[in-house]
Amino acid sequence: MKLIILNDYDQVGEWAAKYIRNKILRFNPGPDRFFILGLPTGGTPLGCYKKLIEFYKKGEISFKYVKTFNMDEYVGIPRDHPESYHSFMWNNLFKHIDIKSENTHILDGNAANLVEECDSFEEEIKAAGGIDLFVGGIGPDGHIAFNEPGSSLLSRTRVKTLAQDTILANARFFDGDLSKVPTMALTVGVATVMDAREVMILITGVHKAFALYKAIEEGVNHMWTVSAFQQHPQTVFVCDEDATLELRVKTVKYFQVQGAEQHTRPGRKGRWRSCATFNLSVSILHSAHSLPNK
Repeated sequence: MKLIILNDYDQVGEWAAKYIRNKILRFNPGPDRFFILGLPTGGTPLGCYKKLIEFYKKGEISFKYVKTFNMDEYVGIPRDHPESYHSFMWNNLFKHIDIKSENTHILDGNAANLVEECDSFEEEIKAAGGIDLFVGGIGPDGHIAFNEPGSSLLSRTRVKTLAQDTILANARFFDGDLSKVPTMALTVGVATVMDAREVMILITGVHKAFALYKAIEEGVNHMWTVSAFQQHPQTVFVCDEDATLELRVKTVKYFQVQGAEQHTRPGRKGRWRSCATFNLSVSILHSAHSLPNK
Protein backbone atom coordinates (compact mmCIF):
# COMPACT_ATOMS: atom_id res chain seq x y z
CA MET A 1 0.00 0.00 0.00
CA LYS A 2 1.23 3.48 -0.88
CA LEU A 3 0.05 6.89 0.30
CA ILE A 4 0.82 9.89 -1.90
CA ILE A 5 0.30 13.26 -0.16
CA LEU A 6 -0.03 16.36 -2.33
CA ASN A 7 -0.82 20.00 -1.64
CA ASP A 8 -4.34 20.32 -2.96
CA TYR A 9 -7.15 19.01 -5.16
CA ASP A 10 -5.57 20.22 -8.40
CA GLN A 11 -2.31 18.42 -7.70
CA VAL A 12 -4.18 15.21 -6.88
CA GLY A 13 -6.00 15.38 -10.21
CA GLU A 14 -2.81 16.05 -12.15
CA TRP A 15 -0.85 13.30 -10.36
CA ALA A 16 -3.61 10.76 -10.96
CA ALA A 17 -3.94 11.70 -14.64
CA LYS A 18 -0.19 11.39 -15.18
CA TYR A 19 -0.23 8.04 -13.44
CA ILE A 20 -3.00 6.76 -15.73
CA ARG A 21 -1.28 8.21 -18.80
CA ASN A 22 2.03 6.59 -17.92
CA LYS A 23 0.40 3.24 -17.19
CA ILE A 24 -1.31 3.21 -20.58
CA LEU A 25 1.83 4.30 -22.43
CA ARG A 26 3.97 1.63 -20.75
CA PHE A 27 1.33 -0.99 -21.46
CA ASN A 28 1.45 -0.02 -25.16
CA PRO A 29 -2.06 -1.22 -26.05
CA GLY A 30 -3.04 -2.27 -29.55
CA PRO A 31 -5.88 -3.92 -31.54
CA ASP A 32 -5.30 -7.26 -29.82
CA ARG A 33 -4.22 -5.93 -26.43
CA PHE A 34 -6.47 -3.40 -24.72
CA PHE A 35 -5.68 -1.58 -21.51
CA ILE A 36 -8.61 -2.13 -19.12
CA LEU A 37 -9.41 0.86 -16.91
CA GLY A 38 -11.96 1.08 -14.11
CA LEU A 39 -13.42 4.54 -13.51
CA PRO A 40 -15.51 6.42 -10.91
CA THR A 41 -17.85 9.39 -11.08
CA GLY A 42 -18.28 12.31 -8.69
CA GLY A 43 -16.44 15.52 -7.98
CA THR A 44 -13.14 13.97 -6.88
CA PRO A 45 -12.05 12.54 -10.28
CA LEU A 46 -13.09 15.60 -12.31
CA GLY A 47 -9.66 17.21 -12.03
CA CYS A 48 -8.09 13.97 -13.22
CA TYR A 49 -10.46 13.74 -16.20
CA LYS A 50 -9.74 17.33 -17.22
CA LYS A 51 -6.02 16.57 -17.26
CA LEU A 52 -6.53 13.36 -19.26
CA ILE A 53 -8.45 15.37 -21.85
CA GLU A 54 -5.61 17.88 -21.92
CA PHE A 55 -3.05 15.12 -22.45
CA TYR A 56 -5.15 13.68 -25.28
CA LYS A 57 -5.47 17.05 -27.02
CA LYS A 58 -1.70 17.52 -26.77
CA GLY A 59 -1.20 14.17 -28.47
CA GLU A 60 0.40 12.60 -25.40
CA ILE A 61 -2.06 9.72 -25.14
CA SER A 62 -4.71 7.86 -27.11
CA PHE A 63 -7.68 5.92 -25.74
CA LYS A 64 -8.32 4.07 -29.00
CA TYR A 65 -7.24 0.78 -27.43
CA VAL A 66 -8.57 1.37 -23.93
CA LYS A 67 -11.68 -0.27 -22.51
CA THR A 68 -13.38 1.24 -19.48
CA PHE A 69 -15.69 -0.15 -16.82
CA ASN A 70 -17.50 2.27 -14.54
CA MET A 71 -18.26 1.59 -10.92
CA ASP A 72 -21.97 2.24 -10.68
CA GLU A 73 -25.21 3.68 -12.00
CA TYR A 74 -28.56 4.73 -10.58
CA VAL A 75 -31.61 2.53 -11.09
CA GLY A 76 -34.64 4.01 -12.79
CA ILE A 77 -33.43 7.24 -14.39
CA PRO A 78 -32.89 7.55 -18.16
CA ARG A 79 -29.38 7.27 -19.56
CA ASP A 80 -29.65 10.84 -20.87
CA HIS A 81 -30.77 12.25 -17.52
CA PRO A 82 -28.27 14.97 -16.51
CA GLU A 83 -27.54 13.16 -13.24
CA SER A 84 -27.08 9.68 -14.70
CA TYR A 85 -23.55 8.37 -14.64
CA HIS A 86 -23.79 7.72 -18.37
CA SER A 87 -24.27 11.47 -18.83
CA PHE A 88 -21.52 12.29 -16.36
CA MET A 89 -18.93 10.16 -18.12
CA TRP A 90 -19.94 11.30 -21.59
CA ASN A 91 -19.92 14.99 -20.70
CA ASN A 92 -16.79 14.97 -18.55
CA LEU A 93 -14.53 12.54 -20.40
CA PHE A 94 -15.67 10.26 -23.19
CA LYS A 95 -16.89 12.82 -25.74
CA HIS A 96 -13.59 14.70 -25.45
CA ILE A 97 -11.26 11.77 -26.23
CA ASP A 98 -10.90 9.11 -28.94
CA ILE A 99 -12.38 6.19 -27.02
CA LYS A 100 -14.92 4.14 -28.97
CA SER A 101 -18.39 3.97 -27.43
CA GLU A 102 -18.41 0.17 -27.69
CA ASN A 103 -15.34 0.10 -25.45
CA THR A 104 -17.05 1.98 -22.61
CA HIS A 105 -19.03 -0.13 -20.16
CA ILE A 106 -21.52 1.39 -17.72
CA LEU A 107 -24.18 -0.57 -15.89
CA ASP A 108 -27.73 -0.17 -17.25
CA GLY A 109 -30.01 0.93 -14.44
CA ASN A 110 -33.04 0.43 -16.69
CA ALA A 111 -32.33 -3.17 -17.68
CA ALA A 112 -35.34 -5.49 -17.68
CA ASN A 113 -33.53 -7.84 -15.32
CA LEU A 114 -31.17 -6.00 -13.00
CA VAL A 115 -29.63 -9.14 -11.52
CA GLU A 116 -28.76 -10.43 -14.99
CA GLU A 117 -27.32 -7.02 -15.86
CA CYS A 118 -24.99 -7.20 -12.86
CA ASP A 119 -23.94 -10.77 -13.61
CA SER A 120 -23.30 -9.83 -17.24
CA PHE A 121 -21.11 -6.92 -16.14
CA GLU A 122 -18.91 -9.26 -14.12
CA GLU A 123 -18.63 -11.59 -17.12
CA GLU A 124 -17.67 -8.70 -19.40
CA ILE A 125 -14.84 -7.75 -17.06
CA LYS A 126 -13.58 -11.34 -17.09
CA ALA A 127 -13.88 -11.56 -20.87
CA ALA A 128 -11.78 -8.40 -21.19
CA GLY A 129 -9.02 -10.05 -19.17
CA GLY A 130 -9.66 -8.28 -15.88
CA ILE A 131 -9.04 -4.67 -14.94
CA ASP A 132 -5.48 -3.38 -15.11
CA LEU A 133 -6.08 -0.25 -13.04
CA PHE A 134 -9.24 0.57 -11.10
CA VAL A 135 -9.54 4.22 -10.08
CA GLY A 136 -11.94 5.06 -7.27
CA GLY A 137 -13.06 7.77 -4.91
CA ILE A 138 -14.71 7.49 -1.51
CA GLY A 139 -17.43 9.16 0.50
CA PRO A 140 -17.03 10.68 3.97
CA ASP A 141 -18.30 7.38 5.42
CA GLY A 142 -15.58 5.44 3.60
CA HIS A 143 -17.81 3.88 0.97
CA ILE A 144 -16.37 3.06 -2.45
CA ALA A 145 -18.79 2.95 -5.38
CA PHE A 146 -22.15 2.26 -3.68
CA ASN A 147 -20.62 -0.20 -1.21
CA GLU A 148 -21.91 1.65 1.81
CA PRO A 149 -21.17 0.89 5.47
CA GLY A 150 -22.05 -2.70 6.26
CA SER A 151 -21.50 -3.99 2.73
CA SER A 152 -19.83 -7.35 2.37
CA LEU A 153 -16.14 -7.12 1.57
CA LEU A 154 -16.64 -10.19 -0.65
CA SER A 155 -19.43 -8.54 -2.63
CA ARG A 156 -19.76 -8.60 -6.41
CA THR A 157 -21.67 -6.38 -8.83
CA ARG A 158 -25.23 -6.21 -7.58
CA VAL A 159 -28.35 -4.15 -6.91
CA LYS A 160 -28.12 -1.96 -3.81
CA THR A 161 -30.73 -0.04 -1.86
CA LEU A 162 -29.19 3.31 -0.98
CA ALA A 163 -28.80 4.43 2.61
CA GLN A 164 -30.92 7.34 3.76
CA ASP A 165 -27.80 9.44 4.32
CA THR A 166 -26.80 8.89 0.70
CA ILE A 167 -30.25 9.84 -0.56
CA LEU A 168 -30.21 13.02 1.52
CA ALA A 169 -26.70 13.89 0.33
CA ASN A 170 -27.66 13.34 -3.32
CA ALA A 171 -30.78 15.50 -3.10
CA ARG A 172 -28.68 18.55 -4.01
CA PHE A 173 -28.27 17.08 -7.50
CA PHE A 174 -32.05 16.75 -7.89
CA ASP A 175 -33.16 20.29 -7.00
CA GLY A 176 -33.38 19.34 -3.34
CA ASP A 177 -36.43 17.17 -4.05
CA LEU A 178 -36.07 13.86 -2.20
CA SER A 179 -38.85 12.33 -4.29
CA LYS A 180 -36.65 12.63 -7.38
CA VAL A 181 -33.58 11.00 -5.86
CA PRO A 182 -33.08 7.36 -6.91
CA THR A 183 -33.31 4.95 -3.99
CA MET A 184 -31.48 2.10 -5.70
CA ALA A 185 -28.33 1.68 -7.73
CA LEU A 186 -26.24 -0.93 -9.48
CA THR A 187 -22.67 -1.11 -8.21
CA VAL A 188 -19.53 -3.14 -8.55
CA GLY A 189 -18.70 -5.00 -5.36
CA VAL A 190 -15.70 -4.59 -3.12
CA ALA A 191 -14.33 -7.90 -4.39
CA THR A 192 -14.85 -6.74 -7.98
CA VAL A 193 -12.49 -3.82 -7.39
CA MET A 194 -10.11 -5.98 -5.35
CA ASP A 195 -9.70 -8.25 -8.38
CA ALA A 196 -8.04 -5.42 -10.33
CA ARG A 197 -4.31 -5.74 -10.80
CA GLU A 198 -3.88 -2.28 -9.35
CA VAL A 199 -6.14 0.14 -7.46
CA MET A 200 -5.77 3.92 -7.13
CA ILE A 201 -8.07 5.70 -4.67
CA LEU A 202 -8.38 9.50 -4.74
CA ILE A 203 -9.27 11.27 -1.48
CA THR A 204 -9.55 15.04 -1.13
CA GLY A 205 -10.96 17.44 1.43
CA VAL A 206 -11.09 17.69 5.19
CA HIS A 207 -14.57 16.11 5.16
CA LYS A 208 -12.93 12.83 4.10
CA ALA A 209 -10.05 12.96 6.58
CA PHE A 210 -11.65 10.57 9.07
CA ALA A 211 -12.40 8.12 6.26
CA LEU A 212 -8.73 8.15 5.22
CA TYR A 213 -7.74 7.53 8.83
CA LYS A 214 -10.10 4.55 8.96
CA ALA A 215 -8.84 3.35 5.58
CA ILE A 216 -5.16 3.07 6.48
CA GLU A 217 -4.61 3.36 10.25
CA GLU A 218 -7.24 0.99 11.60
CA GLY A 219 -8.07 -2.59 10.69
CA VAL A 220 -10.19 -3.89 7.86
CA ASN A 221 -13.84 -3.26 8.70
CA HIS A 222 -16.97 -3.75 6.60
CA MET A 223 -18.38 -0.55 8.12
CA TRP A 224 -15.58 1.32 6.29
CA THR A 225 -15.44 -0.56 3.00
CA VAL A 226 -12.43 1.37 1.69
CA SER A 227 -10.37 -0.26 4.46
CA ALA A 228 -10.46 -3.52 2.47
CA PHE A 229 -7.81 -2.13 0.15
CA GLN A 230 -5.18 -2.42 2.87
CA GLN A 231 -5.09 -6.05 1.74
CA HIS A 232 -4.63 -5.37 -1.97
CA PRO A 233 -1.01 -5.92 -3.08
CA GLN A 234 -0.99 -2.82 -5.31
CA THR A 235 -3.08 -0.03 -3.79
CA VAL A 236 -2.09 3.61 -3.95
CA PHE A 237 -4.05 6.22 -2.01
CA VAL A 238 -3.61 9.72 -3.47
CA CYS A 239 -4.73 12.54 -1.19
CA ASP A 240 -4.37 16.24 -0.50
CA GLU A 241 -3.17 17.77 2.77
CA ASP A 242 -6.68 18.43 4.05
CA ALA A 243 -7.51 14.72 3.83
CA THR A 244 -4.58 13.83 6.11
CA LEU A 245 -5.65 15.90 9.12
CA GLU A 246 -6.79 12.86 11.13
CA LEU A 247 -3.63 10.81 10.51
CA ARG A 248 -0.84 10.38 13.04
CA VAL A 249 2.27 12.44 12.40
CA LYS A 250 4.36 9.24 12.25
CA THR A 251 2.04 7.79 9.61
CA VAL A 252 2.54 10.79 7.36
CA LYS A 253 6.30 10.78 7.91
CA TYR A 254 6.52 7.06 7.21
CA PHE A 255 4.92 7.36 3.79
CA GLN A 256 6.90 10.48 2.98
CA VAL A 257 10.17 8.70 3.72
CA GLN A 258 9.12 5.58 1.80
CA GLY A 259 8.15 7.62 -1.22
CA ALA A 260 11.18 9.88 -1.10
CA GLU A 261 13.52 6.89 -0.96
CA GLN A 262 11.93 5.30 -4.00
CA HIS A 263 11.87 8.61 -5.84
CA THR A 264 15.51 9.58 -5.27
CA ARG A 265 17.42 6.29 -5.01
CA PRO A 266 20.00 6.28 -7.87
CA GLY A 267 19.25 3.88 -10.68
CA ARG A 268 16.10 2.51 -9.08
CA LYS A 269 13.42 1.38 -11.50
CA GLY A 270 10.70 0.65 -8.98
CA ARG A 271 7.01 0.75 -9.71
CA TRP A 272 6.42 4.06 -7.93
CA ARG A 273 9.64 5.94 -8.71
CA SER A 274 8.43 8.11 -11.59
CA CYS A 275 5.23 9.12 -9.90
CA ALA A 276 6.05 9.95 -6.29
CA THR A 277 5.54 13.58 -5.26
CA PHE A 278 5.56 14.65 -1.64
CA ASN A 279 5.09 17.82 0.34
CA LEU A 280 7.39 17.61 3.35
CA SER A 281 5.62 20.48 5.07
CA VAL A 282 2.71 18.17 5.86
CA SER A 283 4.44 16.95 9.02
CA ILE A 284 4.40 20.50 10.36
CA LEU A 285 0.73 20.81 9.53
CA HIS A 286 -0.01 17.56 11.34
CA SER A 287 1.89 18.59 14.44
CA ALA A 288 -0.75 21.25 14.94
CA HIS A 289 -3.81 19.22 13.99
CA SER A 290 -3.33 15.56 14.92
CA LEU A 291 -5.40 14.20 17.76
CA PRO A 292 -3.32 12.93 20.71
CA ASN A 293 -5.31 9.72 21.12
CA LYS A 294 -4.56 8.48 17.59
